[in-house]
Formats: sequence, structure tokens, C-alpha cells
Amino acid sequence: MDSPDPSRATNAPGADCTWFVVPLFNEGVVIGDVIRDLRSRYPLVVCVDDGSADGSARIAEEAGAAVVRHPYNMGQGAALKTGIDYALRDPQMRQIVTFDADGQHQVDDAAEMILKRDAEGVDIVLGSRFLDARTKPGLIKRMVLRGAVWYSNLTSGVKLTDAHNGLRVLGREACEKITIEQNRMAHASELVEEIGRHDLTVAEHPVHILYTDYSRSKGQSVLNSVNIVIDMLGRFLVMKGAPRRPALTPPPARARPCRRPPSRRTP
Repeated sequence: MDSPDPSRATNAPGADCTWFVVPLFNEGVVIGDVIRDLRSRYPLVVCVDDGSADGSARIAEEAGAAVVRHPYNMGQGAALKTGIDYALRDPQMRQIVTFDADGQHQVDDAAEMILKRDAEGVDIVLGSRFLDARTKPGLIKRMVLRGAVWYSNLTSGVKLTDAHNGLRVLGREACEKITIEQNRMAHASELVEEIGRHDLTVAEHPVHILYTDYSRSKGQSVLNSVNIVIDMLGRFLVMKGAPRRPALTPPPARARPCRRPPSRRTP
């Protein structure tokens, strides 16, 4: 596969074996800065352009990301699946990070989550807005997100504090086992259900979601959040009467440990 940076060498934890998967849809205003900031520490970045009409794919490529294009808008769930499949083609990939294109996620949080997965030996680390006070969602959004957590905990058996946070670290084995069938935003609850279905180990880590005027204008609306709960509840009832198809497992690849970043001496 073509790698954005064959050297794969930076001092960030896991930089040589971590792919960042960035779903991309009409984010031309900010995507260049997001990718350049990300690749200054993590060179392995794949953007999945989901039918953008504003030149987002070209800007992401110019910033150094690998770009995979959907022929039309298929939804964020489909974009994540495409990006994960792309990263699995790299036999040195040990984990992927799902990362938003609109500037809401922080690279520092992702780096800490990678270290946490390595230190605790878990399959997945999920970001949570509710483990500290840095993130300030509005009251209605907070209530809807809490409702989504209640629903997800009830249906999946996985106890979380934030079920719809897009900043995640998934180990290679988790990527090979998890099946994403929901193309649209309901994939977030589906992913948590998959964690429970495959009995994957999971930890949460506090993250700061940066809500700017731009990210609010592009972000998931309260109505869309409600629709996610409705969609997933309907899906849960359907699943009660019909077995899920098994996850497709790609050919095994030997993952090598990530290189530890060198210690920095304080002058």
C-alpha cells in the first residue's frame, strides 16, 4: 500500500504503527490545518472523502494524507469502515484512531489514549467528554448524549460514560472482528454493541471536545442525536428476531510492538 510517509518516524507514541482514520465530507475550510497538525506527529493518516463537493479531498492530499474516495455520500459509518479496511492492508498497523475532520479532536488526547491502550493491554480505548469538566456541551445536547449512553449501556452490556464520542483507539484485533453495518451516524451505538458481542476489553479516557462556531455548524444536531437513539432502538428490536451475520476476518498479519518515544531530558 502507498504510505503518506515511508519513514514512519516521529517521537509520538505509536507513530510508526498507528493509522488515523478521518471521515471527510465538505470540510475544505479546515481540513488542511487539521491534517498538517496531525501529521506533524502522526504521519499515517487516511482521509475517506465521502462525496465532498468543495475540494476537501484535494486539500487533504496536498496536506499529506492518503485519500480514498467514495463515489457519493454514503455516511460516516461507511467512511469509517472504508478507512479501517484501508489501514488493515498495512501489516505493520497495530491500531487505528478514528479522528474528526472538523477540528474538534485534540492530538494530545489521541496520544494519551494510545499510551493507555498499551499500558493497560486493552483492545479499545474510547474518549469520554464526561470524565472531566473541560468539554462544555449545551444542556439539551448533554441530556441527549446522556440518554444515548443509557440506551447503549442497556443494549450492549458495555458500561460507558460517553457512547457517541468519535475519538477512539481500536487495536488491530478489534478492527478485524468488528462489523459496521450502519452507514450513517447510528454506527456509534452499533460499534459499542460490537464491543459487547465480541467481548472486547475496553477503557475510557477523558478528552476535550472543542466546540467552535464552525464545528457546531457542521456537527451532529440534537435532532440527529434523537434519531440515532430511535434508529438503534428499532435495530435492537429487529436483532432480537434475526441473527447477525458474522464479522469478516481479513488474512492475519503479524503486528509488531510500537516503538516507544525517546525520553526527553529536562534542562
